Amino acid sequence: MQPNPVLIRIGPIAIYWYGVLIVAGAMLAAHIASKLSSRNGHDPEIAWNLLLVVLVTGIIGARIYHIISSWDYYRTHPGQMFGLQMSGYGIFGAVFGGLFGVWAFSRYYRLRTLEWADYCTPGLILAQAIGRWGNFFNQELYGPPTNLPWGVYIAPEHRLPGFEAFERFHPTFFYESILNFAGFLILLYLARNWQ
Repeated sequence: MQPNPVLIRIGPIAIYWYGVLIVAGAMLAAHIASKLSSRNGHDPEIAWNLLLVVLVTGIIGARIYHIISSWDYYRTHPGQMFGLQMSGYGIFGAVFGGLFGVWAFSRYYRLRTLEWADYCTPGLILAQAIGRWGNFFNQELYGPPTNLPWGVYIAPEHRLPGFEAFERFHPTFFYESILNFAGFLILLYLARNWQ
């Protein structure tokens, strides 16, 4: 049985697992930043206001990164760069866009940028750990074929050329998720105990 990328359909509206996981990760990241910053005397609402800015700048950065990294396609299809039906975002662009959002927000409100980057970083890596599971539901970002018991089934229509004869593949999204979660625990420990 293959996973369904759609969590639920309400009439013509489809709610995708990937979007739900990204929003859940962003909310957890803001919650963690709120708690860490309040330990140092900041109003916890600052983190939630910052989340709104970072979501916008992160989405813009993610889209720009995707367009640049797929320029051979978009230079011949410029009408598909932007619009309601656009797809394709890059995590590196999201991180850089988010960092720009933290910088702009902290400058506007006269906060220390590096301090707020410290509050945001543990939640960012946790959000990445959660978001990677969207790749499971989309059947993407898998590794080479494997016979290991934790190999994931990939439907024929999602298999890369040359791998049509294989059914189970390394779940590289899962490996990254585990490493991200371990990084989150380390960063959270340091944030709480390093003075």
